[in-house]
Order: sequence, then C-alpha cells, then structure tokens
Amino acid sequence: MARTQSADYAIRRDAIVDRAAELFAERGFLGASIADLADALKTSKSLIYHYYDSKEDILFDVMHSHVKALLDAAEAIAAKPLPPEEKLRALTHAFVELYVDAAARQRVLLNELSRLPEEQRKTVVGIQRRLIEIVEKTIAELRPELSGRAALKRPSAMLYFGMINWMHTWLDPEGKAKPQRIADLAVSTFLDGIEKAELP
Repeated sequence: MARTQSADYAIRRDAIVDRAAELFAERGFLGASIADLADALKTSKSLIYHYYDSKEDILFDVMHSHVKALLDAAEAIAAKPLPPEEKLRALTHAFVELYVDAAARQRVLLNELSRLPEEQRKTVVGIQRRLIEIVEKTIAELRPELSGRAALKRPSAMLYFGMINWMHTWLDPEGKAKPQRIADLAVSTFLDGIEKAELP
C-alpha cells in the first residue's frame, strides 16, 4: 500500500524550498549542503530526504516555482484586451513585484541554472522562452514592423529583460526608490526608446 502524505506535506516542502533558496543565493548551490539546509531548518537530513530525493530536486523546485509564478502572471496579463503600452506596463509591474518578493529565487535562477540535470533545465528554460515570447509579442504590437524581423524581435525582448532581471542585486525594497516606481521608470524608458528607435 502506498504511503499517504500528511496534511502539511506541501507546507513542509515549501519551507524547505524557501530556506534552500536563501542558502543557495547566499553560498551558491555547491557551497550549501543538505546538512547546512537541515541545520538552517533545525531538522535532520533524513527528514529532508523524506521530501526530496536530491539537492538537485530542491534546486529545481526553487527555480520552477519562481518561473512558473512569472509565467502565470504574464499569461494572465497577455490574455487581457489591453493596448500594448498598458500590457507592457502591467507585465513590468508584475515581474518587478515577483522579483522583489522572491529575490533569492531570482538570484538562484540567474546564477545556478547550469547546475540542474538536463531534463529539469529544459523545463525551466522552456518556461523562460514562453516568457520571452510573451514580451516579444507585446513589443511587436508596439512596433508592428518588428513582426517580420526575427533578427530584431529577440534582441528587443532581451534588452527589456536586461533592464529588470538584475534589480535584485541593487534595489533595496525598503529604500526611498520603491520597486513599483522603479518599474514605472523602467517601462517608460523602454517604451520611449522602442517607439523612437530607428530599426536597421
């Protein structure tokens, strides 16, 4: 007979992932062991292995939970009948909010993706590509002439992500410049640039 899961099974897994994200962000994936994680959670290695088969599986959940939250938000916004400027603004606000709320997971995603086994890495990268495609489509709605310019569509989207993906390295959520004000600044800067840019 299969072992049934306790009522708090998902809560305990989430706690492991939350603390692992902090440790991996602070020390790097290779610098944080399961023993370190167990110490941080004030539990045992065996209990962690009850919930996860390997450290790589924990790393996958750190990344997958983050990119899935980003994709869920992006798809919900993309489905709304908004003008492209408003859509990009809404996407930027959603992304920045999630980056700030999950700064450790964002750092791990950007720094440790290569540590995942191939199939898990493909899953995460597939979600990232879907996010890029949503932004590409929105930018193409802003500049329709980009629709047939494959060589420029992806760089335009990557320039956009380049502005916001690394905010966790310098933005103080408690500082004078509030995250949503920075989001407004980023999207306004991008919109002003993409609308005026001369396309080669």
